[in-house]
Amino acid sequence: MFGEPGRLYVYRHLGLHHCVNVVTSPDGTASAVLLRGGEVVAGADVARERRRAAGVTRTDVDLARGPARLAVALGLDLTAYGADLTDPAGDVVVAVRAPDAAPRAHVTGPRVGVSGEGADPARYPWRLWLPDEPTVSVYRAAAPRRRRTPQTP
Repeated sequence: MFGEPGRLYVYRHLGLHHCVNVVTSPDGTASAVLLRGGEVVAGADVARERRRAAGVTRTDVDLARGPARLAVALGLDLTAYGADLTDPAGDVVVAVRAPDAAPRAHVTGPRVGVSGEGADPARYPWRLWLPDEPTVSVYRAAAPRRRRTPQTP
């Protein structure tokens, strides 16, 4: 996440799944956006096959609904680490909306799996999504951490 902006930061989460971030700040400053899900608009057959090979696929809405499913559907793993999204001839190409396209309304809310002060969506409106979009990953609140109480002998 300390690399150049527009690069992919791919990592293994809990040793089970790959997750994909896009680096957003200047080189040397840690800042990225986690891609939590998406809609497969081209190559659905390939995405379905990748997802079937990795586990259960219920519907096309679920193909890339969630960070790990998105990575699988797009075929992104640690080999994509550092890919330059700004290079139209690169290994990973991002389709960008036309410059004259009207901006789409979005909403913000609490971050998934974050508790404590960082979970306050008013202070940290860092989870963004399109309203009524069926491919948006489901919000799950963080499980409260249990504090261990010292055992008396």
